Amino acid sequence: MTDRPLRALDDVERLDWLRLARSDNVGPRTFRDLIGLYGGASAALDALPGLTRRGGGRDIRIATRQEAERETAAAARHGVRLVALCEPGYPELLREIAAPPPIIGIGGRAECLGRPMVGLVGSRNASVPGLKMAGLLARGLGLSGFTTVSGLARGIDTAVHQASLASGTVAVLAGGHDRIYPPENQPLVARILETGCVISEMPMGHEPRAKDFPRRNRLIAGLALGVVVVEAAERSGSLITARLALEENREVFAVPGSPLDPRAAGTNRLLKDGAVLVTELDDVESVLRPLLARHGRPLSAEEQDHPMPQAEPGDDERGRVLALLGPVPVTVDDLIRLSGLGVAAVRIIVLELELAGRLIRDSGGRISLA
Repeated sequence: MTDRPLRALDDVERLDWLRLARSDNVGPRTFRDLIGLYGGASAALDALPGLTRRGGGRDIRIATRQEAERETAAAARHGVRLVALCEPGYPELLREIAAPPPIIGIGGRAECLGRPMVGLVGSRNASVPGLKMAGLLARGLGLSGFTTVSGLARGIDTAVHQASLASGTVAVLAGGHDRIYPPENQPLVARILETGCVISEMPMGHEPRAKDFPRRNRLIAGLALGVVVVEAAERSGSLITARLALEENREVFAVPGSPLDPRAAGTNRLLKDGAVLVTELDDVESVLRPLLARHGRPLSAEEQDHPMPQAEPGDDERGRVLALLGPVPVTVDDLIRLSGLGVAAVRIIVLELELAGRLIRDSGGRISLA
């Protein structure tokens, strides 16, 4: 990936990006592959029906221009700005992750996203010491110039946001900006918007579902230089955030707790696995300060505007790739190497199969047959 300047989309391009992102079977990785192959969202939209049919699927739902216009208008009514992956206002570290959202909605003070960020997450059913520690760390990090990031959940997340209101905090939503969860945090969101910001990759009107919370957690991990888990049980969603942070080469910190308290079982296990032990603010700052020069890698203008040279794969080539796929996940690089086909041909075949609903991607980007 080259380091070409970012660029702002015009109104027509933004609608095309939104349409592509909201079409069926187009996840973040598929979106980026489509842009890379076809040079832009408009050409990718035109290619979707043919790709899906060649992959063996029926025609998928492609978001209409009217739907994109309605979402844009709804976002504007709520004071939400839609920012694309290729634009300057997109958070730099988030742009680095394996599957960055093509478009995010940002409400409030977007300048908070330009400061170094630290994720602070933990148990919904938090203990009093856990809530106190979360508040102490959040206030201290804010005074030191960091923006805190959390998921607006009950317990530790709420304590983090409340303690960071003076310095600015980022709340990452699992649903749309007009579908705050939990609903009792509506007043807190209003206060966050005054000094910090609220972001979501979900469309306006989207009610959060169970599967949306891990997606939200990947954004928390992706925005931050590191993630501090203050309190977490063995099966806590906060451990998902920690795992995602590790996958994106972020630092992971954990606050120790009593071995007798099940709410600390997850954090204590993180410490056994090598997380940085946190008992005071300096434990976090001393690790993160040397990382402040880190920068994101933008989607280049070259990738945005110029399609990759390609020829439509033949049936023999499709058969060769299909024969290599099965229930065990493999990487696209493995498919390229073992099939003997060119990069563009394999990427097109993978797109065809994915749009047809015949592939599953795991969190590491590996693929298997559905």
